[in-house]
Amino acid sequence: MSAVERIGAEGSPARSPYFTEEHEALRDQVRRFVETEIKPHAHAWEEAGFVPREVLRKMGSLGFLGIRYPAEYGGSEMDTMATVVFAEELGRSTFSGVAITALVHTDMASVHIANAGSKAQRDRLMPAIIAGEKIVAVAVTEPDAGSDVKGIRTTARREGDSYVLNGAKVYITNGVHADLYCVAAKTDLAAKPSQSVSIFLVEKGAPGFRVARELDKHGWRSSDTAELVFEDCRIPADNLLGQEGRGFYAIMSNFQNERTVIGAMAMGEAQAAIDLTLDYVKTRKAFGAPLWDKQAIRQKLAMLAAKVEAGRQLVYHAAWLDAQGVDATREVSMVKAYCGELVNEVMYACLQFHGGMGYMRESTIERMTRDARVQAIGGGATEVMLEEVAKRL
Repeated sequence: MSAVERIGAEGSPARSPYFTEEHEALRDQVRRFVETEIKPHAHAWEEAGFVPREVLRKMGSLGFLGIRYPAEYGGSEMDTMATVVFAEELGRSTFSGVAITALVHTDMASVHIANAGSKAQRDRLMPAIIAGEKIVAVAVTEPDAGSDVKGIRTTARREGDSYVLNGAKVYITNGVHADLYCVAAKTDLAAKPSQSVSIFLVEKGAPGFRVARELDKHGWRSSDTAELVFEDCRIPADNLLGQEGRGFYAIMSNFQNERTVIGAMAMGEAQAAIDLTLDYVKTRKAFGAPLWDKQAIRQKLAMLAAKVEAGRQLVYHAAWLDAQGVDATREVSMVKAYCGELVNEVMYACLQFHGGMGYMRESTIERMTRDARVQAIGGGATEVMLEEVAKRL
């Protein structure tokens, strides 16, 4: 049955020509997990500041942490569209700190091992990563270098059968409780900036490596974030990921995947906020009638719904291009810029329509508004993304 036939078929689960029945089965499975395993408990995780590792192991046992990875390691060997489904549904959970904890592990950190790791490295680590037994963080950002990867200052020098790392990383998601870190460092200070960066595997407990402090954030409160310090941190030379000097290209290549995932997550958040606000304005009365009776409110929500649908289709199209092996750098940069700004526009309006309740910590929309703010910053700030688009106009 074709995608078009599935959409028109009575009782068909297909919601879009971009997705197969397998994708939609995944969507249903993730949505059930969100309802039963995340929403009832995530308030406590917000207070604790991290997602319990047993929850991530449950995700692993259900196959969520290996969606794109080889079957030989326990993965499902699905495509970019499946990643979008996973990210969008986690975004809809209303607990984006939980979403980003899982998505950094699956689509921003462990991908470096899957893509550049040697067979020995993959054989040793990927089964535990997919099972949720080893949680991974990626450490690129520094106090003076974020999207400007060439500007990192952390160094790694070869000493016999070891590398010695020195430097600091900041704003590292999963940084406090991760078991394994993919760390970017400069291995050749005399080389061109794009050829000076390498990526290394650093395991928790490595001599000279420490979590300097746990960072207190505006949003994503259930996600642990850290500042990391490397002081003569000695690791085996075999912990080099891929070739020396190729780290910059690996990081830039995976930015496309990261930004697609963040766009999908943002649209899931935005849709959840609209749904939540529709329920509120249809029951909350002001001046003797539900807020929904006010034309200004109805039309604002209608326009936001249209924008979110447009953003969602942009995410789907960019992901589909990637799944076909097409260079979608322009489209993915558009996704990150548009969706990162749009989710904040949606949250602003939805909190406004909740009135005073929207400003209270007990309301879901208050938490969602705080969580959304970083979507225009992390993974490539809007301004950086617009420059990427402008280069390709």
